[in-house]
Amino acid sequence: MKHLPKHLQPRWRYLAVELESWPDASVGRRSFQREVWYASQNLLGDPGSADADLTVVRFSFADATGQAIVRVRRGETEPARAAIACIDEIDGHTVGVVVHGISGTIRAAEENYLHRRGQVSEERNVVFGNEERVAVVRDGSADVRLDEAFAGATDLDYDLA
Repeated sequence: MKHLPKHLQPRWRYLAVELESWPDASVGRRSFQREVWYASQNLLGDPGSADADLTVVRFSFADATGQAIVRVRRGETEPARAAIACIDEIDGHTVGVVVHGISGTIRAAEENYLHRRGQVSEERNVVFGNEERVAVVRDGSADVRLDEAFAGATDLDYDLA
């Protein structure tokens, strides 16, 4: 089977996506891909989803933060951004998703938009709600462990124990 001539081959753009969740969340590439497909189908419908052709090319997730590169057809970047912005939960874990930028190559997307490899976090004891609790502290904010969940707090909401 012959290849298509270069002028007939599809042109791609790459979205640099950053994810953040609670410290106990574990998100895999397959589940993120599934949520991307569901979000694009729900927002854009079947024809729009097929036109955008969203595919997760690169993915990493560790210590409650992650990064991904999502491939999309040229000309469909704005609908793709809107679809990815609709993702709020993956495998039952609440997730914040941010599209940092669009690039013409994977390498440029990684260098220009994903140069920051996650935040340094540490587990500490803090006083929150007049009780000493365990929290994961990152850049002036903390995810404080309550009985069954986490509560997000800034450095003004808690004291170090």
